[in-house]
Amino acid sequence: MDLGIKGKRALILASSRGLGHGIAVALAREGVDVLLCGRNGERLAANCAAINAEGKGRADWIWADLSEDNFVEMTTAAVEEKLGGIDILVNNSGGPPPGGSEDMTPVRLETYFQSMVLSIISLTNALLPGMKEQGWGRILTVASSGVVEPLANLALSNTLRAALAGWSKTLATEVAARGITSNLLLPGTIHTDRTDDLDGATAKRTGRSLEEVRAEKRARIPVGRYGNVEEFAATAAFLCSAPASFITGSMIRCDGGVARSL
Repeated sequence: MDLGIKGKRALILASSRGLGHGIAVALAREGVDVLLCGRNGERLAANCAAINAEGKGRADWIWADLSEDNFVEMTTAAVEEKLGGIDILVNNSGGPPPGGSEDMTPVRLETYFQSMVLSIISLTNALLPGMKEQGWGRILTVASSGVVEPLANLALSNTLRAALAGWSKTLATEVAARGITSNLLLPGTIHTDRTDDLDGATAKRTGRSLEEVRAEKRARIPVGRYGNVEEFAATAAFLCSAPASFITGSMIRCDGGVARSL
């Protein structure tokens, strides 16, 4: 299937590893010029070298920290310098530490609101005028299945990701007539370093072995296994594609059927 995005330009946030990196690779394989960003320059440079070696989409990278006050200004300037504009924006961020509702102190809330919500909304607003002018754009925000079924011991993530859901839906109705879509992609248990960290934290908190924790999680997933980055990234690439032009204001789950909500 031709996704119709060869030659498009994409910025993928938090793409030094994990889901962000996987999406960057998937888009580049469709011929998209991708701009990766994150806080590990060595890893980003290696990722870009691997993408460029495939010879499909061109890759470049910038250092960027979503928690920095000048994140939006630095990133929008880099987009103009390295891409000359943007067609696809993939909003992605690292997750906050695990914990319950009583662990959400004002300091923690403010800190992670900055990097997980405010920076994403502000950057999107800064890049929207270019999409509106050209009459085409894709805004895809990676959130969590906790948006539709809150996850135990991830109260801060559940809260902040839900804020993005309300924003993305509102934005979708405002920009749809300009050829721009806005969707949320909700991963379930996709095997990444973040998943390993959370599984380890659960094992430590409950006094069980890591394999016991993983076996229990697999048993709750109808597919019977963890997802992999490649299949998640393929879903993301489709939502950023030309054929997906009538999908907007949606929350798409890629979770192996684990969420029990409708």
